[in-house]
Amino acid sequence: MATGIFLLGSASSRVPHLRSERRKSRAGRWSVRRRAGWLRAVSEFSNTPVLVKLGLGSAVLAVAGMVLVIVAAAVGPFTIPPSLTIGILLEHLGLAETTASDAERAIITTIRLPRILLALVVGAALGVSGAVMQGLFRNPMADPGIIGVSAGGALGAVIAITLGLHAVIALALPAMAFAGAAGALALVYVVASLGGRFSMAALLLSGVAISAFIAAIISAIILFTSDLQAQREMLFWLAGGLGASTWTDIRISTPLVLLGIAIAILLSRDLNLLMVSEDEAKALGVRVVLTRNVLLLAASLITGAAVAFSGAIAFVGLIAPHTLRLIIGADHRALVPLSAIGGGLFLLAADTLARVAVAPAEIPVGVVTALVGAPFFILLLARNKSRASML
Repeated sequence: MATGIFLLGSASSRVPHLRSERRKSRAGRWSVRRRAGWLRAVSEFSNTPVLVKLGLGSAVLAVAGMVLVIVAAAVGPFTIPPSLTIGILLEHLGLAETTASDAERAIITTIRLPRILLALVVGAALGVSGAVMQGLFRNPMADPGIIGVSAGGALGAVIAITLGLHAVIALALPAMAFAGAAGALALVYVVASLGGRFSMAALLLSGVAISAFIAAIISAIILFTSDLQAQREMLFWLAGGLGASTWTDIRISTPLVLLGIAIAILLSRDLNLLMVSEDEAKALGVRVVLTRNVLLLAASLITGAAVAFSGAIAFVGLIAPHTLRLIIGADHRALVPLSAIGGGLFLLAADTLARVAVAPAEIPVGVVTALVGAPFFILLLARNKSRASML
C-alpha cells in the first residue's frame, strides 16, 4: 500500500514537470516557425521588383521620418506641444499659421530645425557611403572610414582647433576637416598605387595603415597641447556632435552630399555588376577602373562633407545599409537611395536621444551611435548569420 502511494506520488510529482517541458517544446517550435516565416517573408520581399522595393521602402521610411522630425523638434530641455510644433513647421514652409510664441518659433527654427536637417544630411551621406564601400569591397562589414577619410577629417579638425583657426574664421573647422579628408584619400591612393599596380586589397590595407598613422598623430597633438579648453574641444569633436549646427552648415554640406548621392545612384547598376566580378562587368561594357574610382571618390566626398560638419560618427554607415541589405537584398538600385533615408533617420534618432537622455546636458551623438549600434549590430549578426553569410 505504501509502495503504491509512493509510486502514485512520484508520478503525480512528474506531471507539472512534463507539462512544463511540453510548453517549452511548443514555444520553441512556435519560435522556430515564426523565425522561418520572417525569413521567408524577407526572402520574398528581396525578390520583388526594384521599383516596388524602392517605392514601399521609401513610403515606410518617409512616414517614420515625418514622425521622427516632429518628435525631434518638440522634445528637449524646453518641450513644445506636438500641435504647436507641427504648426511652426508648416508655418516655416509657408503652408499655415500658428499661435506659437516668438520664443517657441525661435527654438524650433533657429536651434532645432538646422540640427534636424544636418542630422538627416550627415546620416544620408554616411549611409550611402557605407553602401558603396560595402559593395566595392564585397564585404558587409566595410564602412565609410575604411580608407582613412574619417581619420584625415579628424586630423584636419584637430589642427584647426590647435591653431585656434576656428575662433578667427567661422568655417575654418569644417574647411580644415574636409581638406584633411581629401588629403588622406589622396595619400591612400598614392600608397595603394606604389609599384604600378592598384587593387582594392592594396587600397584597403593602405587605408588601415594611414588611419593608424593619423590616429597616432592626433593622439600626440592632444597629449602635447597645453590648452585644456582646446583639448576638451578636440575630444568633443572626435566623439561626434551636431550641437553647433547652423543654416550655413546645411547650405554648404547639402549640395556636396546630394552630388555624391546622385553619382552613387547613377552608377548603382554598375556597382551590382562589380560585386559579381570585375571580368564579367567588363564583358558587359562597364568601364571598371573609371566606375570604381568615381564611386570611391563620390563616397569619400560625402564622407568628408559629413565629417567636416559633425565630427567622427561611427556605425551609421555600417548599420543602415547592412540592415536594409538583409531586408531588401543587395540590389544597389534600391539599396543606395534607401540607405540615404535610413542613415538619416538612424542618425536623427540617435541625436534626439543624445539631447534628451541627460537633459539639460548633452551626450555626443557619436557615443550614442556606438552604444546603440554595436549591440544592435551584434544581435543582427547573431539572428541572421545564415543570411548575412550569403550576402
